[in-house]
Amino acid sequence: MAQSVRILGIDPGLRRTGWGLITCQGSRVAFLASGAITPPAKLALADRLCALAEALDALVADHAPDEAAVEETFVNADPRSALKLGQARGVCLLAPARHSVPVAEYAANRIKKSVVGAGHADKTQVAAMVARLLPGSRAETADAADALAIALCHAFHRKTAALRAVS
Repeated sequence: MAQSVRILGIDPGLRRTGWGLITCQGSRVAFLASGAITPPAKLALADRLCALAEALDALVADHAPDEAAVEETFVNADPRSALKLGQARGVCLLAPARHSVPVAEYAANRIKKSVVGAGHADKTQVAAMVARLLPGSRAETADAADALAIALCHAFHRKTAALRAVS
């Protein structure tokens, strides 16, 4: 029987970072937990990033994932917003890595295509397919549903990524 792997999906954001934890055993996936981290908006940027880092560190310590996956940054029309998102994304990549958890990155279109079947699916379609693929999941926000979709994408593609790394 295949070994069970705990996968943490992270949907980066400065206002709200979604997270979702699943277990993967062979081709079977199951929901474990999900939520969102919301740093206080009134804090300075550095303090919000620090709050995000502390919450992610606690999350990784509490749930002990074996692997993590983070959504890649999409191109944003507003350069300031893109830079801030990039900073939050950096924190999201760093937190699991600091705990020696391997981190994979996936483009938004690949995540949507893996979960919904269409690379330009909207958030409601993603949430509906996450609920179908992970019975009993309780993604209370769109960010948590997106994070679960990221974890699912990694579960579906992790063996391919491992094979590429070996060759």
